[in-house]
Amino acid sequence: MKISLTDAPAAYDEVNIEIRQVLVNQDEDAEEPDDNGEDNDNGEEDGDEKDNGWYSILDDSMTVNLLDYQHGATLELGETELEAGQYNQIRLILGDNNTIVIDGETYALTTPSAQQSGYKLLVNANVEEDQVYELVIDFDASQSIVETGNGNYILKPVLRTVDLEEQASISGKVLPIEAEPFVYAIVGQDTVGTQPDNEGNFKLVGLEDVTYNVSFNPTNDSYADSLVEGIELEEGEEFEFEETIELESKGALN
Repeated sequence: MKISLTDAPAAYDEVNIEIRQVLVNQDEDAEEPDDNGEDNDNGEEDGDEKDNGWYSILDDSMTVNLLDYQHGATLELGETELEAGQYNQIRLILGDNNTIVIDGETYALTTPSAQQSGYKLLVNANVEEDQVYELVIDFDASQSIVETGNGNYILKPVLRTVDLEEQASISGKVLPIEAEPFVYAIVGQDTVGTQPDNEGNFKLVGLEDVTYNVSFNPTNDSYADSLVEGIELEEGEEFEFEETIELESKGALN
């Protein structure tokens, strides 16, 4: 199994997160890893089974700026050999070295004590013999940070897992750049968002085989929202808009 990390955009300069461990277990109801995710002192190597059936994908702590991994870019967290079978729980364990940078100022991101045992993600990962199962953790920075006032910020991660081999995507280009839009794929109450790069290119990944509406919402108030309805995706389809989406200025609509 190989696990990577990606991020949805957020209106910050940096969102720096310390990732201590990534663990996997076949049992979705498995007990928490021993010692809040610390290695057992039993000489086992990465990938060997730990107490309660946990296998380690990542054991070396790293601090990453989530905003470096947008627009479909990913950071490989690690990989390990597993016995063939169904794996149903991923555990992401974070450290305390988490910060946010806003207008050049750095603020600490505190983590609720209830989450010291890590963040539980339920998956349906069918690991087959002699095959590599690739899974991406989508860490939504924009929804994961809570401002409490007086310059205090709390980290409450909003996470989802994406099997890129089975999931579909929507990509394209939206202009003008100065509209600075967010792009959302919407179905019912579920939303997947991103923000275009410096050339207007965007890609929404981890989408289901359903029908989406795609909303373009400028952060520049001089431009109007736009909506493209009824994009029907098949499993694993990589849908791409054939033409550039051109957002209109509100002045042109009057």
